[in-house]
Amino acid sequence: MALWTLIVPLIKAVVSAVAIFFIGRWVAQLVIGLAKKAMTKAKLDETLIAFLGNVGYGLLLAMVIISALGQLGVDTTSAAALLGGAALAIGLALQNQLSSFAAGVMLILFRPFAKGNVVDIGGQMGIVEEIKITSTILKTFDNQLVWLPNSSVWGNKITNFSALPTRRVDLTIGIGYGSDLKKAKELLVAMLKDEPRILDDPAPSVVVSNLGDNSVDFAVRGWAASADWWATRCDLVERIKLSFDEHDIEIPFPQRTVHLVSEAPAAEVAAS
Repeated sequence: MALWTLIVPLIKAVVSAVAIFFIGRWVAQLVIGLAKKAMTKAKLDETLIAFLGNVGYGLLLAMVIISALGQLGVDTTSAAALLGGAALAIGLALQNQLSSFAAGVMLILFRPFAKGNVVDIGGQMGIVEEIKITSTILKTFDNQLVWLPNSSVWGNKITNFSALPTRRVDLTIGIGYGSDLKKAKELLVAMLKDEPRILDDPAPSVVVSNLGDNSVDFAVRGWAASADWWATRCDLVERIKLSFDEHDIEIPFPQRTVHLVSEAPAAEVAAS
């Protein structure tokens, strides 16, 4: 009889603990599921939704386990303190990762770039392949993948070359002082008008921007679609060179003129 008196409370405690665990886990899944749906409706990034869902589920499950252990007579205060200490130790060991996580959340929320954009991040140029919660992957133009921790991405200067639909082509073209300036300007204007990728609005322009040491410089400007910018710029440079060669317009290179002055020997000066 005494043994039965001891066993019955133990059975009740085990049954209660198991019930709390399974019911609590079901409630945690339900709550996280509703939270994910709310975040999806708010159009948050899928990566951020998945991460926050996992973190939230882990915290809720830890609370359920502590409650279940309490039914078995375990000192939940000690268990909570143990979990807190473990969390602190893990946090200290993963400071850099947590910093990258926080930066990843900022990148996902504020979206300074998206997959497929051409960017320059702290001097590293490439195409955005993937934005993860702790790192950003770039594909360089020579087909290499570069992993950047999000802490360094968020803390660096970010230039997004694809964020806007159009981009200006800026060229500085110099001609020799002896070349026909008006003819050179007419050729440059005609080349901008004949280039189908140069947009009419905003209107392209060609102006004399500087009288340099060795050249008269033109500022040649025209707008193109961001996707066409590089090809348009390269084609214009090639066409300008060929056209100037055809019309005998000099594109000078840096040079220096040295004048030599001969002095008479000192003996001849004395004799005179």
